[in-house]
Amino acid sequence: MTASPFLGVLFHAIGGLAAGSFYIPYKKVRNWSWETYWLVGGIFSWLIAPWVFAFILVHEPIETIMSADVTKVLLPTYGFGVLWGIGGLTFGLSMRYLGLSLGYAVALGFCAAFGTIIPPVVKGEAVDLVTTVPGAMTLLGVIVCLVGIGICGKAGMMKEREVTTAEAQATIAEFSLVKGLWVAVFAGIMSACMSYGFAAGAPIGKAAAESGTMDQLRNVAMLPVVLLGGLTTNLIWCLILSTANHSGKDYVNAKSAPLPMNYLFCAAAGVMWYLQFFFYGIGTTWMGKLNYTSWTIHMAFIIIFSTLWGLQFREWKGTSARTRRMLSAGLATLIFSILIIGLGAKLVAPS
Repeated sequence: MTASPFLGVLFHAIGGLAAGSFYIPYKKVRNWSWETYWLVGGIFSWLIAPWVFAFILVHEPIETIMSADVTKVLLPTYGFGVLWGIGGLTFGLSMRYLGLSLGYAVALGFCAAFGTIIPPVVKGEAVDLVTTVPGAMTLLGVIVCLVGIGICGKAGMMKEREVTTAEAQATIAEFSLVKGLWVAVFAGIMSACMSYGFAAGAPIGKAAAESGTMDQLRNVAMLPVVLLGGLTTNLIWCLILSTANHSGKDYVNAKSAPLPMNYLFCAAAGVMWYLQFFFYGIGTTWMGKLNYTSWTIHMAFIIIFSTLWGLQFREWKGTSARTRRMLSAGLATLIFSILIIGLGAKLVAPS
């Protein structure tokens, strides 16, 4: 198929919107512990939605997946999903401690850098980043993206100095800057494994396309495998927490929580989480030979939309005009980085 970076960026924007918005329904869940609503939403994210979409959009999905080499494709794809699941798990914690805007900025900054640069290094294509014009543009875009994320982080630090703990906790119940920063850094590094999972599962997508699946939808075939890894990690941890906190009763206790609405909001959050990778997978197919740039573009869009939601939920209430200008500068820099990376991809010959 012919590459179209414009369409690639458009689909990444849609995926970024889904990712930047998924945590909002969780705010409507009442009287459930974190591990309860995170696991219920996760079952929709990592088990139900991937298979429903696969059966609808992929030709013979089970046969396609099982045709892949177990040791060279299926296990690495699943394994990177397990590692990504650790990142996703701690990513949820970063939202608890830092809120939408700052939590996303810090975690996804590291996620963008590792997820974009490491794959070409592993493939032996790192020299292209410094010896070709498109590669140099890509590297510049990643650097600019990190600068933008750093500016957003600086705005978060300024917010921390200007807003009292009580004011912060009025919008973020468990606000903790130090704890949140450590969790967000770890989450960002581990979450980059999803990028590696897509690379490892590429043969599944290729097999899907060869068996009759629309080429732009080929990555839908690998998602049940990589997301099963994420489900494994989160299921184990949430069950451990549920046992320790005696919160298993949350799932059936209708007296203390509105069960139908809680399940509905968790389902909405879970499907939105899945849609980020659904549209990310489509976007990568349009980016041509530099499809690994997709990860940085995806991360930047998530930060942009999550920051806008943070503003909507008044997470920056009480901050000075200077701090808000710093935040705006960070968002503008992120948008500029997307343009640079998109231009780098456009300079590559169509594939």
